[in-house]
Amino acid sequence: MKPHTYQFLVGVFASMGSVLFGYDLGVIAGVVGSTSYAELFQSNAAQDGAVVSLFTGGAFFGAMFAGPAGDMLGRRLTIMLGAIIFLLGGAIQTAAQTINFLYGGRAIAGLGVGFLTMIIREFSSRRYAVYQSEIAHPSIRGRVTGLQQFMLGIGAFLAGWISWGCFINLSNDAQWRIPLGIQNLPALVLAALILLFPESPRWLVDHDRAEEGLRTLAKLHSNGDVNDPWVRAEFAQIQETISFEHEHEAKSYMELFTNPSAFRRLFLACAIQGATQMTGVSAIQYFSVTIFAQIGISADDALKYQAINSILALIAQAFCMLLIDKFGRRPTIIAGNLVNCLMFIIVTILLSQFPPDTNSGSTAGWGFIIVTWLFNISFSFACGPLSWIIPAEIFDTHTRSKGVSLATMISFAFNTLIGQITKVAIDSVGWRYFILFAVCNATNALFFWLVLPETKRVPLEQMSTVVFAPDAPWIVLGKRSKAFRAAAEAAAVDVKEVELKKGEI
Repeated sequence: MKPHTYQFLVGVFASMGSVLFGYDLGVIAGVVGSTSYAELFQSNAAQDGAVVSLFTGGAFFGAMFAGPAGDMLGRRLTIMLGAIIFLLGGAIQTAAQTINFLYGGRAIAGLGVGFLTMIIREFSSRRYAVYQSEIAHPSIRGRVTGLQQFMLGIGAFLAGWISWGCFINLSNDAQWRIPLGIQNLPALVLAALILLFPESPRWLVDHDRAEEGLRTLAKLHSNGDVNDPWVRAEFAQIQETISFEHEHEAKSYMELFTNPSAFRRLFLACAIQGATQMTGVSAIQYFSVTIFAQIGISADDALKYQAINSILALIAQAFCMLLIDKFGRRPTIIAGNLVNCLMFIIVTILLSQFPPDTNSGSTAGWGFIIVTWLFNISFSFACGPLSWIIPAEIFDTHTRSKGVSLATMISFAFNTLIGQITKVAIDSVGWRYFILFAVCNATNALFFWLVLPETKRVPLEQMSTVVFAPDAPWIVLGKRSKAFRAAAEAAAVDVKEVELKKGEI
């Protein structure tokens, strides 16, 4: 097998962690919306919110512990640990006889997913990455690391169609137990086979197993030839980078708050993650049955339309990977939030003017469906992928590990908040709840317009000296920031010329 093919297959295999995450995010709408679930648990809005939110609440703590576990145990064993924890949580959910068991299963499964998403996706930059980025040759690294967001979409796609199929064809507990049980299959495969795949060469070198790291690197890139020039050069670079990081890496999280440049990047990364959740995407994803019912759409139709939505999301994510380096980060995320804002304004108007008891026919319903599809396309093209791309590339080596970890935890925290309050808010204030997301998308766009610098094609090594230099202004508009924008554009051009010479683009 050719090394590039082998690397890509390893990347696809490890991406099952993102499939699990996407599946569990997508499957819960069919669970809490099913008739058999309601009959068995007799739950109220707050309890349904807890069932949803405990998953990402558990992921918050999993993300917290994944970094230390990955450093101590290695990438493979940490992935195995995350998969086993997820399996335990998945089994408890599937067999739950009371809502308390469902609470516990969701929290435990979330803990496992927190491990998996952090260790596989945490660092998706060109120089410093976990597992997939560490095993990938530069010529395919973008494709391999870009698999994560796409595979999350695959998980949501599977969840949507499986949930809809079970909902319309089953009437007993199997209506929601089967979708929850299916989530265990990829976790089982991941736990069973991960030890057959290579450990990260970078981790091996970092833990005084340099010869083993060299052999693994050779297996991945040169059919086992440890004397291959590229392998030797990459091995030397790994050793040099690790020595540099041991000398310069932030020793504690406090350094992210005491260094002005580091704090600016931490603030941006955390703000992007929080802003992404406040677009309203999780509310629609988790409670589609409840939300669609506000305009008279039945539960089975709501799940069907959300399943179609998952296809549109995959297409949009694919286009993002193809075009983001052409359009840039800043204009894409600003435009995405503005489109999101417009869609939620229309959603709010439709829900307020056409409640389910008006018998207004299918016109308003179809308008609502199309608007939610357009929102999902906008989110999946702009906000979703960039919420991971930007934090991964703005940090320097000194702060990247801890900075991305905190930003990911913020994402899970806001996700948990939305999961807990959405159904309660809909029951309390109805369509007025969605004004919140229209406002948040508008303020997101304004915020990014004011403070988000463009990082397209800027070398990671120059983030600290150009884009986030100590004297760089926080507000990226006006005369003072013009010089910094020009320097960033010049650096980006240099990178493009180097890549053209190397034949990488």
